Amino acid sequence: MLRHTLAVLLGLTLAGQAYAAPAANKDWPTYNRTLTSERFAGLDAINRTNVHGLKTLCTYDTGDHTGFQTDLLQVDGALFFTTEQDTFSIDPNTCKLNWRAHEDFPSGMLKVNRGVAWLAGRIYRGTADGRVLAYDAKTGKQVWSTTIADAKKGESVPAAPIAWNGLIFVGSAGGDNKGVKGRMYALDAGDGHVVWEFYMVPKAAGDPTRGPQAPGEPAVAAGSWQNTPGFPITGGGTWTSYTLDPKHGLLYVPGGNAAPDFVNEHRQGDNLFTASVVVLDAKTGAFRRHFQMVKRDFHDWDASTPPSLFTSKGGRRLLAEAPKDGHLHVIDLATGKQLYSNPVTRQFNVHTPLTAAGTRFCPGSQGGAEWNGAAYSPPDNLIFTGDVDWCTTVQVLPAEDLAKSPAGVPWSGAANGFGTQDDPKDWAGWITATDADSGAQKWQVKLPFPLMSGVTPTAGGLVFFGDMGGHLYAFNSATGKQLWSTDLGGAVAGGVITYDTGAGQRVAATAGMTSPIWPTPKISSKVVVLGL
Repeated sequence: MLRHTLAVLLGLTLAGQAYAAPAANKDWPTYNRTLTSERFAGLDAINRTNVHGLKTLCTYDTGDHTGFQTDLLQVDGALFFTTEQDTFSIDPNTCKLNWRAHEDFPSGMLKVNRGVAWLAGRIYRGTADGRVLAYDAKTGKQVWSTTIADAKKGESVPAAPIAWNGLIFVGSAGGDNKGVKGRMYALDAGDGHVVWEFYMVPKAAGDPTRGPQAPGEPAVAAGSWQNTPGFPITGGGTWTSYTLDPKHGLLYVPGGNAAPDFVNEHRQGDNLFTASVVVLDAKTGAFRRHFQMVKRDFHDWDASTPPSLFTSKGGRRLLAEAPKDGHLHVIDLATGKQLYSNPVTRQFNVHTPLTAAGTRFCPGSQGGAEWNGAAYSPPDNLIFTGDVDWCTTVQVLPAEDLAKSPAGVPWSGAANGFGTQDDPKDWAGWITATDADSGAQKWQVKLPFPLMSGVTPTAGGLVFFGDMGGHLYAFNSATGKQLWSTDLGGAVAGGVITYDTGAGQRVAATAGMTSPIWPTPKISSKVVVLGL
């Protein structure tokens, strides 16, 4: 009883503190800097006139060779990030280690974790073995652990949580495995208990329940799956991060693909809420609305990235989502209608049926926007997107083979795994600036390597980002002119952020993503801090 009372009191304390209680304008306290995911930083000490003087001030080397896709958080005087099994706190100006917390569990195939949430002196993250962990942000001591996913079925929690109003929001991944259904959770920040659970695809009798169900299962989802025998409802994993509108208490959840990924004739209907942004009441998990970005998906084109919410110069309240389909989708939230959907990377064979002999299409299953989404710059009224230009050839399997596949194993529908990627000599990346109101392309630049890092516009008239070749860039946000770059030595695939703790504006970036599915320079994972 005493433990429960203390947990309730702590929960009330956490609920009363904003997610960005410290100097939010100069910190980077959540995945996309703000809960609404614009990624714009109102710092201008580093600007168009002096960015050429940017240089490395310090580096922290994790010593791990891993899928380094973590966000970077700078808050409360520390810089936080993760590898698959470790969580770090370092000094944001000197890179000196404050603490490193290690967890032992079996690694996932991709060895990926995308980072942490911070709330009221605690750090929160997910794990490959299906847990959510809370740490004391000053000491690294674990406070609680809650299981929300079943690793034996191929489920995991690689997404970076977000935090608000005493709640931690994070979901389960693994929707490429047969029979696995993605779910979204709110956990109590104080003691970790499940406040609500929401199934991203229809829940059925026998499906596990890990906490109170969000009220009112949406009938629109239940009626959108007409599956043949041997093809259980599968998909809807959440594996990146999330967006929240604190004014209206609404949580925006990007949903993964349906499976089998490349075969849709045995899962007739819209397959909701896969390839969709789902809007939930953040306090209760109740369904409010959805926006499906990719209809009848058969290319593994998840709506994977956290959407950006903002008010444009024209006065519209907009949602910008950049999925793996290689488009920028912009929706007017007042009407719920799509204003435009613009291609921002190469498009080829997008409507061509996939065959057993093999069909090549672009963007491929590792193309488009992967885990870092759109950013918005209010001074420019521009939406920035970073994308992968890499095509895939898929050879589909016969239906009888797919029906016989056991539960819990990868279930792409292809004889060649998740497809055969083009030779990396033919890959590229794109950075694109789009006028938020009109949808007109303001500028676009092709890069020699895919772009998967966070994209960060600033009040200094710059936009920072990195590519898979290890290059960190600063462009003129208004014109797309390259003003500065440096080689960090390893793939930049996670956070690129900027902050000022009082020692001057800094830019911090990850470097050194190594992965069995991305041919990148093989170096240990590092965080690099730069300044003037």
